[in-house]
Amino acid sequence: MRQIPARRSAVAAVALGLALATAPAVAEAAPKPNTNAAVKVNLTVQGPDGLLFKGRIKTKGHDVTTATGGTHKCDGTNGGANPSKVPTPTAALDDAAHKKGFTWDGTWYASFDDYSVDTIKNVSGGGSAYWSISVNGTPTPVGGCQFKIKAGDDVAFTWTSF
Repeated sequence: MRQIPARRSAVAAVALGLALATAPAVAEAAPKPNTNAAVKVNLTVQGPDGLLFKGRIKTKGHDVTTATGGTHKCDGTNGGANPSKVPTPTAALDDAAHKKGFTWDGTWYASFDDYSVDTIKNVSGGGSAYWSISVNGTPTPVGGCQFKIKAGDDVAFTWTSF
């Protein structure tokens, strides 16, 4: 009587082995979606005396170079904020500056793995103001190289006094 369950187990194991050996090859896993695909966002730069820039910008996360801060990544992976590269507000500002012919500068803070935007179109916050970043009307909880933006977002850099 004990031979029957053992024989069934052996037959089942052989059948499973044959099924696995003759099964078609498993398809490769689908590629991950491109999380850093370029997106179009609405960018506004509001200085103390009025609007400095307003326009639609196509952007994605990329390395950014400033006179003060040097060259560093600005692709959403900064500070471990996102697991893969994504479009960011500071990358959008950088793209707008290059495409529309204005300047901006920022200090790089290694401890934050991000830039502080100090000057846009020669307007500096100085000791009494700073450039705040908001997306869809809400201040970003992390730096401008860490926050993920999406197509259609309203990105704003606003000169804000203390």
